Amino acid sequence: MFWARATGSSGNLGIAIAVLWLSVIVLLPLAALTVASFEQGLSGFWDAVTAPVALASLRVTILVSVIVALINVVMGTLIAWVLVRDDFPGKGVVNALIDLPFALPTIVASIVLLSLYGPQSPIDIHLNATKAGLVVALAFVTLPFVVRSVQPVLIEVDREVEQAALSLGASNWTTFRLIVLPALTPAIISGGGLAFARAIGEFGSVVLIGGNIPRDTQVASQYIQQQIEIDRPLNAAAVSVALLVISFVALLVLRLLAERTARKDRNG
Repeated sequence: MFWARATGSSGNLGIAIAVLWLSVIVLLPLAALTVASFEQGLSGFWDAVTAPVALASLRVTILVSVIVALINVVMGTLIAWVLVRDDFPGKGVVNALIDLPFALPTIVASIVLLSLYGPQSPIDIHLNATKAGLVVALAFVTLPFVVRSVQPVLIEVDREVEQAALSLGASNWTTFRLIVLPALTPAIISGGGLAFARAIGEFGSVVLIGGNIPRDTQVASQYIQQQIEIDRPLNAAAVSVALLVISFVALLVLRLLAERTARKDRNG
């Protein structure tokens, strides 16, 4: 135990506990879900995933999630920049509000958005049962992932290099593009990937504002719930596994891309 403390290693016991907990919480449920999705073999799984309504829900989910991730990559980076580089009244309140989607039940967000953008909209903007409504709802719940990924990296960026570039005549945009952005890119990619993965599986925030219209605004999570309600667990499990694969592949690719970018910046 002394050796473990001296070197900072958790030791074999720590590793065993971590693996056991990961297995119970993550691996076993995923294995059970995968087994359930293949109860009727590969053909049954394929038929469930490629059913027209299932494909439509997956298509809507991926499209909206990509749009939301791209929007939040831009807006989340901008907000992180403002919170780190600017001082203004109420900055602490704004900084705390960024984490609100983490604490707020997502169904509450859906209710609020429906009240604001629904049929009785007080500002006469009606987004219920539209893809735009899905984008707004998912952008709300995924914004913190980008902001909190970029913010600590931006704090650590060496501002002396920026000052040197500006003193040599570089514009603000050139300084940002050539000095700041490369340092932020891995964090931006990571935050965007987390936002995409969260949007892929989101349910609560879109359940009311989205309208759940098959082949139009029905997302995969709503399709899964629908299949459970009509007693088609195989279809629900198959689409769930498809979502897991999509999320895993997206996160893996983005992680490799972020690591490659970071390694290139260190070597270059």
